[in-house]
Amino acid sequence: MAGTSTLLCFGYGYSARALAKRLIPAGWRVIGTFRREEAVALIEADGVEPAAFDRVDPAQATHILNSVPPGCDGDPVLNAFGAAMSGTDLVWLGYLSTTGVYGDTGGGEVNETSPLNPASDRSARRVEAEAGWLSLEGVPAHIFRLAGIYGPGRSALDRIKAGRARRIGKPGFAFSRIHVEDIAGVLAASIAAPNPGAIYNVCDNEPAPQADVIAHGCELLGVDAPPLIPYDEAQRDMTGMARSFWRENRRVGNARIRTELGYTLKYPTYREGLRAIHMAAGD
Repeated sequence: MAGTSTLLCFGYGYSARALAKRLIPAGWRVIGTFRREEAVALIEADGVEPAAFDRVDPAQATHILNSVPPGCDGDPVLNAFGAAMSGTDLVWLGYLSTTGVYGDTGGGEVNETSPLNPASDRSARRVEAEAGWLSLEGVPAHIFRLAGIYGPGRSALDRIKAGRARRIGKPGFAFSRIHVEDIAGVLAASIAAPNPGAIYNVCDNEPAPQADVIAHGCELLGVDAPPLIPYDEAQRDMTGMARSFWRENRRVGNARIRTELGYTLKYPTYREGLRAIHMAAGD
């Protein structure tokens, strides 16, 4: 990765921040967009250059990461800047999507060639955004379909310590997930070997029941696991968004990041990921 490269992050959030932490020590210039002035100090603290979303110039970037979720009017980055990116010297563009585009498969495995069957408006907008980016002529777009993201400050351990963890039982149901450092690792591997038009599922090797993850977190923290609550009971006080996640049961395959990108997961299952977070926190 050349030290003269510039990464422009549309939406400087959790995943973008993890990638920036990888690239800046290697000599990269990283720019992060903001909409609220209070975000500027946080961006600058990471050694990243802040840029107002409505005034940024994508032409200054060799690489672009878009993690801004689409709204009812579509992808705001695509709408505002997509056409201007065609014909530039852009080397790589990464769009962070979601495995929610596959919808519910009744627990069946999906890969990048599986049919898209979004079950929510939120996921349907992701499908439209993916297609929009891939259709732009001259833009080296790559699609990354992320499973449930966890990492420091955003894990089962944090929910347990805050007293907010529940163990919910739904037979045959499993979630795929990915540690934020492995998201950054996959993105860095793709940047090192661009393949415009490529789509990658980004998840670890073991889809697992939510109850198992909470139980393992409790074991690490040395506390009793909460009792198992049947889903039919637990869903009564769930938010609409939470229920939507529990309506979609699929197992996401990650072979392409391993075979095409040659990426080896740092945290192949939730066990290694939670253990690392636990050890770093010194709990």
